[in-house]
Amino acid sequence: MWGSTTADLGRADRVRRYAAELVALAPDVILTVGSSLVGPLQQATRTVPIVFVQVTDPVGAGYVASLARPGGNATGFTVFEYSISGKWLELLKQIAPGITRAAVLRDPANPAGTGLFGAIQGAAPSFGVEVSPLGLRDAGEIERGITAFAGGSNGGLIVTPSALAWVQRELIITLATRHRLPAVYALRFFVTGGGLISYGPDPADQYRRAAGYVDRILKGEKPADLPVQAPTKYDLVINLKSAKALGLTVPPQLLARADEVIE
Repeated sequence: MWGSTTADLGRADRVRRYAAELVALAPDVILTVGSSLVGPLQQATRTVPIVFVQVTDPVGAGYVASLARPGGNATGFTVFEYSISGKWLELLKQIAPGITRAAVLRDPANPAGTGLFGAIQGAAPSFGVEVSPLGLRDAGEIERGITAFAGGSNGGLIVTPSALAWVQRELIITLATRHRLPAVYALRFFVTGGGLISYGPDPADQYRRAAGYVDRILKGEKPADLPVQAPTKYDLVINLKSAKALGLTVPPQLLARADEVIE
């Protein structure tokens, strides 16, 4: 398995070199994580089977011809559909009804980050929220962006999924708490780390399902014939301690819907 959460992630030349080195080992199948690595792997090989997890838009990125019939040497499991980002905005308004501004942290170099932000923009007018993008290229950009945004009133954050957000998760959570900004995250581990609320799929489930695809490929099936699959379950996780620190009272109906409540 090859992951995408190292500090070298943003260095395209190193990623391409690592991909070529991995392919040169002649593996029977490669399991990879995240959108940023599938492309370099496919540049290195069009024959070694690739199973990916936590990829948002494999068709738009050109990794597969279609979800039903991938058609090449890659298949796997999507982590989000763009439409889910409207749910993040809805949750932000439910847990902090006074929100009128939302900063969206996304990786502009990742097509998924751009697509998710576009979907949030499309949903924003129906919630009466003005949205603006914030970059997260490095710690300095994150701190400057959140601090400047927090200078206004009635603000909240939406942190879209990316390897960069994962690497900087502690800083993002710390800044949200320091500036008393309600924040919605895409993945549970942000909330277990002190974040307010998350809504998204269980990553462990994707790996379990990916293991099944790896097994089928090793037994002779082709990635081209294995459909790309979407998550089957989304979890809502709420951290009551974080809500209290922000002076928020979580609505009972929202608590009742939660799959996990951290106290």
